[in-house]
Amino acid sequence: MKQTARGLLRILRPYDYLIIFLLIVGSFLPLVLFQAQAQSQTGDRYGVIRINGQEVDRFNLDTLSTLEKTYYPAQGQYNIIEIDDGRIRVKEDNSPDQIAVKTGWISKNGQTSICLPHKLVIEIKQSGAEDYFIY
Repeated sequence: MKQTARGLLRILRPYDYLIIFLLIVGSFLPLVLFQAQAQSQTGDRYGVIRINGQEVDRFNLDTLSTLEKTYYPAQGQYNIIEIDDGRIRVKEDNSPDQIAVKTGWISKNGQTSICLPHKLVIEIKQSGAEDYFIY
């Protein structure tokens, strides 16, 4: 094992160390950029409810304390949405896999909870933030 490490060090040239260092530093660049972007966003957070790609409701999570609302995406389907202290979740639905229910509470900008069988999507958006997605 020691011979392999020594052999590798003999192969590397002085500029190779510089390139390796720059690659390591560069790998952290997206983290720094996205962190700065996330901190620069100000404004109220909204829980946006979409069914079949159509926005059906929008709730201000920063001002609304508690709410429970039931949606009926199609005949025989239901989703119960719960809002509590700046967070939102699918409390109950009658889909077979229960993925949206198991997702639990979401509260950060960009987080989503999706119930595919019912085509229901809950997304957290921030007012003033650019929307990069096309619906």
